[in-house]
Amino acid sequence: MQKSPSRTKFRNWRNLEFTRQRKFSRQTGSGNGTPKTTVSAASLRSRLFIVWGVLMAAGLGLALNLYRLQIIEGSKLTQRARNQQMVNLRPFMPRRPVVDRNNNILAIDRPVYTLYAHPKLFDKSNEAMAQQLAPILNKDAGKLVQTFQSKRSGILLADGVAENIADRLISFRLNGLEFIQKYSRFYPQDDLVANVVGYVNLDRRGQAGVEYSQEKLLERSGQTVRLSRAGNGALMPDHAPEGFLHFDDLKLQLTIDNRLQRAARIALKEQVDKFQAKRGAVIVMDAMDGSLLALVSQPTYNANEYSKSDIGLFRNWTVADLYEPGSTFKPLNVAIALENGAIKPDDTFNDPGTIKVADRTIKNAERNGYRRINIAQILQTSSNVGMVQIIQRMRPTLYYNWLEKLGLGQKVDTDLPFEVGGRLKSQEEFLSSTIEPATTSFGQGFSLTPLQLVQMHGALANGGKLVTPHVVQGLIDSQGKMHYSPTLPAPRQIFSSTTAQKVVDMMETVVSQGTGKASKINGYSIAGKTGTAQKASPNGGYIPGARITSFVGIVPAEAPRYVVLAIVDEPKGANAYGGTVAAPIVKAVIEVLIPLEKISPSKKVTGDR
Repeated sequence: MQKSPSRTKFRNWRNLEFTRQRKFSRQTGSGNGTPKTTVSAASLRSRLFIVWGVLMAAGLGLALNLYRLQIIEGSKLTQRARNQQMVNLRPFMPRRPVVDRNNNILAIDRPVYTLYAHPKLFDKSNEAMAQQLAPILNKDAGKLVQTFQSKRSGILLADGVAENIADRLISFRLNGLEFIQKYSRFYPQDDLVANVVGYVNLDRRGQAGVEYSQEKLLERSGQTVRLSRAGNGALMPDHAPEGFLHFDDLKLQLTIDNRLQRAARIALKEQVDKFQAKRGAVIVMDAMDGSLLALVSQPTYNANEYSKSDIGLFRNWTVADLYEPGSTFKPLNVAIALENGAIKPDDTFNDPGTIKVADRTIKNAERNGYRRINIAQILQTSSNVGMVQIIQRMRPTLYYNWLEKLGLGQKVDTDLPFEVGGRLKSQEEFLSSTIEPATTSFGQGFSLTPLQLVQMHGALANGGKLVTPHVVQGLIDSQGKMHYSPTLPAPRQIFSSTTAQKVVDMMETVVSQGTGKASKINGYSIAGKTGTAQKASPNGGYIPGARITSFVGIVPAEAPRYVVLAIVDEPKGANAYGGTVAAPIVKAVIEVLIPLEKISPSKKVTGDR
């Protein structure tokens, strides 16, 4: 039986539909008969929940970390960031200049240059460069050529090149030269005031003189500032405080007078050389206030070349070394005796030339015959015997107390460094034997510094007061206005003005009639006292043949004000005495002091003409 066409068509359609559904089932999955679309939606939702959970956890962690960074550790992190962005900068501040009382420069910071050569950059031959540089740098051209050939770069040609020389070299516009600027301390007077001013070392620290003792006044107080840095590390000047690079124009003014200092140095050097002495010193003090107008020692050193000098010269021996003053102390002993009523100005004493004290015999420097002399003549002839008799009129205990009152055994409160105190035997030792007061009467058995002797004679010149010797006047600006002056101890009254003037009058006869005639200046009244002392040995006793000669002058004698001391240590020659070695120095210094201080001629001397 033949199949109907319609049945056949229906069967084919059903088979096709069945095949299509199988393909769909194969594509969408099979198993338990659950549709694959349902499973897929559930899985997608799970994945979304996981992703959102992770994102929420990350957001929460980020929020917590931001809270920690912003709130909990915010200030600490801010400070750390500022520290990384800021830099502490202390700009270079030159030391203040030092000037004398007339505003002459004694020390100043000046720019200098270190000069390097880089031959590989030369646009001229080594020979041509050497010929051009040699005369300016004060070097040999041939040696410069050898230097240029030794290295291709980084050759140190000169250090400390002055600004004017550097400017001249820069004006040549030579390739291959490098200038590095720095500041250096410069002393225009070279060795003239080295004993007072001192010097600074390579670290710019004072090592002697006022450069050392007045370090705080000479150093400018430069402030440390904090500047911002850009990302590349460069400083941002826009953030700098206004005026932080500006500094004051103050100068340290001293009481020293350059003109008097130079005159004293010339006179001292002449005598030191003439008598082949070991060393010498001159001090000039205004006894009214203790201002030191000159302080010179010989030999000395050039502060600009201190490294070439003997280290022993850096210490000013007028304040740092002790010596026995000898006869220059006799006027002070006379003042002590007068002040205590042990003697009267017109008293006389018998001087046989020697006197026995305990188990020793004391002699005069020059053998004198039997004679009767007054106190002025004791000073004129520098009689040791007469001085012993004067002090024997005082109780040893009272005498010792007066020596202490005068300052023996103590330091002078001065602004110069390395000052040492004098030496005076203990009271028990001093009173144990009559020989101690006797030797002290003519300046032996104790020691002091030259500066302290000047201070004590200043008490005779100013009416009996101990003043403080000093060299610092204060800080002044460019207009001369004083901004700071040190506070000095109040003067201490030691002698009455009557006693002081009587002793000065006696000292005037030493110049007019006695051993100090070499200091006499026509028309002017000068008081003085010579000294020729044995030189004490560090091991005890005295050095055979060694002596210290000195002369102390007070001018004008009618109205005393200025004290001038000259000391020459270990002069050689049979004629080396205080009157022949030191007195001429004092005369030369006073001759310059007279016009500088406008000292009037003596009325008494003028009236005698």
